[in-house]
Amino acid sequence: MQPLPAVVLLSGGLDSSTTLAIAHRKGFVAHALTVRYGQRHAAELEAARRVAAALGVADHKIVDLDLRAFGGSALTADVPVPKHRADDEIGRGIPVTYVPARNTILLSLALAWAEVLGAWDVFLGVNALDYSGYPDCRPEFIEAFERLANLGTKAGVEGHGRFAVHTPLIRMSKREILRTGLDLGVNYALTVSCYDPDETGAGCGACDACRLRLKGFAELGVADPARYRTSVGTGR
Repeated sequence: MQPLPAVVLLSGGLDSSTTLAIAHRKGFVAHALTVRYGQRHAAELEAARRVAAALGVADHKIVDLDLRAFGGSALTADVPVPKHRADDEIGRGIPVTYVPARNTILLSLALAWAEVLGAWDVFLGVNALDYSGYPDCRPEFIEAFERLANLGTKAGVEGHGRFAVHTPLIRMSKREILRTGLDLGVNYALTVSCYDPDETGAGCGACDACRLRLKGFAELGVADPARYRTSVGTGR
């Protein structure tokens, strides 16, 4: 049977890189989509290029869409990124690093490309356990978008198939995600997770994304190969 194409949203971070590896394991021909949306952690874009090259994709598109025009987030506006939050704070409420409607926008772009490719499968690395309280990382949102995909596309309405949004990490802890990725050969030294990295891609070690990443590696008992601006946790 001919391998099926799939669109994989690839930010260059830990979760999306693991998701790409899972799509490969499931036998899909991966078409990676990265979006330059004006994020301050633009070092992820270079990380996405590295990961796509290392894991192998049929195509890798980087699309420009500048959400700085709206702002409203510490990732797209001149707003401080929260640092040194306790574990119980990270999962409480919706933090200022939330980018309004980001996953709706990213999934819409992935859906558009999937329809052009004749692909019925889209992969997204969202997680509803070790995450920062984002509403567009929840299973309810994914289920609703999947319904929308099949209602609002030519391919879906004509009934040639049914779009599926795959979120293989959604109920995993960071430790479980890392274990899965390492088993699949993901090189996490290529990835960038920090919300506020320096120009070289070195992480701050203190934002929510860094803290969740470091916590996952620590629980797994494996050193995080990412670069940090100072020696933090298991980082270098």
